[in-house]
Amino acid sequence: MSAFNREPMPPKIIDYCSAKKGTTIDFPFDEKVMVFKVMGKMFALINVESLTFINLKCDSEYALVLRQQYPEVIKPGYHMNKKHWNSVHFGAGIDEQKIFGLIDHSWEMVVKGLKKSEREKLADK
Repeated sequence: MSAFNREPMPPKIIDYCSAKKGTTIDFPFDEKVMVFKVMGKMFALINVESLTFINLKCDSEYALVLRQQYPEVIKPGYHMNKKHWNSVHFGAGIDEQKIFGLIDHSWEMVVKGLKKSEREKLADK
């Protein structure tokens, strides 16, 4: 599978990201890049024109493991810090449940990095 011939994003992905606790959606860069934030911090980005991949935050060691397990589907984050972000391309080789798990991991990584007061505020939502 070519890195530039990807399947379109499953429709449930945006809904899944949106439903994460404390999530807001923003377009801080331009009208093409939808950014999902928890307590003002990014955990997912999707280009709404192409809808072929999602950028997700990831533990740096786990990111390397994922890139080895799914070399045709998971790449270093496009236009992101390559150590802490992966681009997950939709299509053969990775199922929807795995993508949901990676979204969860990204959200959890961001929440873990929040100040204690922000985590407490999030817990109250």
